[in-house]
Amino acid sequence: MTAPEYAASGHAAPDHATSGHTAPGHTASGYADLLFTGGEVVTADEQFTVAEALAVRDGHIAAVGSADRLRDLIGPRTEVVDLAGRTLLPGINDAHCHAAAHGGSRPPFCLDLGPATTTDLAALLDTVRAAAETPRGRWIRGAGWDPVSLGGRTPDRSVLDTVAPDHPVALQDFSGHRLCANSAALRAAGLAPAAYPDGMLHEGAQGLIQERIPEPTPAEARQAVRAAVADLNARGITSFTEPGLGPGGAHDFGGFLGPSVLGAYADLAARGELTARVSALLLFSPIGTGATARITDGLARFRVPESADQRRLRVLGVKIFADGVPAHGTAWMNQGYADGSGHGGLCLHGDSTAEQAAELAAMVRTVHAAGLQAGIHVTGDRAIDAAVDALAAALRELPREDARHYLIHCNFPSASALRTMADLGIGASMNPGLRWLASDMITKILDADHAERAFPLRSALAAGVRTTTGSDAPCVAPDWLRGLSSAMLRDTRSGPTPVGPAERVTLAQAVRSCTATAAWQDHAEDWKGTLEPGKVADLCLLGGSLLRTDPDQLPALPVDLTVLEGEVVHAG
Repeated sequence: MTAPEYAASGHAAPDHATSGHTAPGHTASGYADLLFTGGEVVTADEQFTVAEALAVRDGHIAAVGSADRLRDLIGPRTEVVDLAGRTLLPGINDAHCHAAAHGGSRPPFCLDLGPATTTDLAALLDTVRAAAETPRGRWIRGAGWDPVSLGGRTPDRSVLDTVAPDHPVALQDFSGHRLCANSAALRAAGLAPAAYPDGMLHEGAQGLIQERIPEPTPAEARQAVRAAVADLNARGITSFTEPGLGPGGAHDFGGFLGPSVLGAYADLAARGELTARVSALLLFSPIGTGATARITDGLARFRVPESADQRRLRVLGVKIFADGVPAHGTAWMNQGYADGSGHGGLCLHGDSTAEQAAELAAMVRTVHAAGLQAGIHVTGDRAIDAAVDALAAALRELPREDARHYLIHCNFPSASALRTMADLGIGASMNPGLRWLASDMITKILDADHAERAFPLRSALAAGVRTTTGSDAPCVAPDWLRGLSSAMLRDTRSGPTPVGPAERVTLAQAVRSCTATAAWQDHAEDWKGTLEPGKVADLCLLGGSLLRTDPDQLPALPVDLTVLEGEVVHAG
C-alpha cells in the first residue's frame, strides 16, 4: 500500500482507548504494514468499542488498541497514518445497491435526471432536447426524476413528443417502478400512443418499452461496473449487495440488471480489477411476472459465472418480487390509498389474492429448497405478512438452520410480523435514505402516520430482527452518511420532523446496520464487518470526527481514504 500523503510520525492521545489485541497467528514482534493512530477507531463491534490505533499486516487487522500498546508494531517499513482526531471505520457495506444500474443510469449510458441535476420540469425537457441532437431514431434513456423535485409535475408523452419527436424516449422515475415514454417509444414497442395519454407505464408493464432498448455489450457492462464501484469506493464503501442480476433483469434499467452484468463482475474479479466485495442475488422473475416455473427453470439452466475469490464475488441467493412500492400505489396495504385507488396488491400471477399468495409461497419454497438465500422485495404491511407466512411455511416444511432469508425494504411491518421474523431468523434490509427522499410523497399518498412509521429500524431492532441498511441506488444516491443521518433524525427532504419520533436509532445502531449486520446478511461476519484482529483490513477513513459531528451534519463529512484488504482504493 502507498499513501504517503497520509503518512506522519506523530501520535495523538485520544479520548477513548482500549488495550491492544493481536490477531491470531501474528506475534507482537511482527511489524505492521500500516498503522493508524491518534483518532477514533470505531470498531463497530457489539460493544461499539472505540480505540485510538489500528495496525494492518498482510491485508488483515493485526491489532487494535491504544497508541502506546501498538507503537511496538512500527517498523522501518511501516506507513503511519496520523488520524489527527478523524474517525476510522470498517469499510461500509451497502446492503442493497444496484451498483451496475447506478453506473448505467448516468452518462454516457443514460441521462441523469435525479434531484441533484434536474430541479424542475423545464430543466428535464432541456436535457432531453439536447440529447435529441443525436442521429434520428436513436433511443434516449433517462432516469431519476421524481415529482417532488419537479415541483409536483411529471413528464408526459405530449411534452416529450415536442422536444424529441424523432427519437424514442424512455424516462424512468427515481423508484424504477414507473416509466414515461413518448410516442416514438410506444410505437417502437408496438403500442398505440393514444392508449397511453400520459405515456406512463408502471411495474411490469415497463418491460413493453424496456425490451426494445438495446442491451449493454459486455464492454459497456464492465464500463458501468467500473464507474459505479469507483464512485462507491470514493464514498467509503467496500462491500455491497447487488440485489437481482440475471435473465429476469435483462431489460431493467437499460439492461444493467441482466446476465451480462454478472459476467462483467466475474471478468473484473478475474482480472483483479474489482475493488469491492460483491454479494449477488439472482433474478429470474421480473416484477409483475412472478412465477415459480421461472425460478425452477432458471436455477436449472442459468450458468452462474464462477469467481476464484469468493470473498470478492459470490452469488448467495435469489430475489423475489412480492408487491410494488407505496409511491405508485402498488404496495399491498391494509389501509387504502388516499386517492381512492384501492389497496395495491401482490405483483404475481393469479386471479385472486389467495392464488397470488400461493404463488409467492411456492416461489419462496423453491429458493429455500435449493439451499439459497431468499431476498424478497416487499413494502406494504399486508404483503409483508404474506411474505413472512411464506417463509415460515418453507422453514417449517424444510427445516434449515441459519438460512438468513430477508425482506428487502420492509417499509411497513406489523409488530406481529417483526416478532415472527425475529423468532425465525428472518432479516430486514431497510433504506433510511430512501425514506428521507420519499417521506413527503408517502404523506400525500397514504398519510403522515405511515410516513413516520416507514422503515421502522428501531422497532425492528427492539424486536430482535437483524436489520441492515442500504441505499437502493440508483433510486437514491449511495450516500450512507445521509442514511446514518436519516436513521438517527428521521428527517425529510422538506426539513426536520417533530422532536422524538419513535423510530430514531442511535449512532451505534445505525453504523452497525451498514457494517457488522450487513456482513451477517452476507454470511461473512466471521471475517469482515468490524475492526477486530484477524478480519480483513477493509477500512473507511472520514475527514472528521463521526462521534463529535451532529447528526444533521453527517452528510457533509468527506471520505479521506478507502482501503480494501490493506490496499488503497480511494484517496480523497
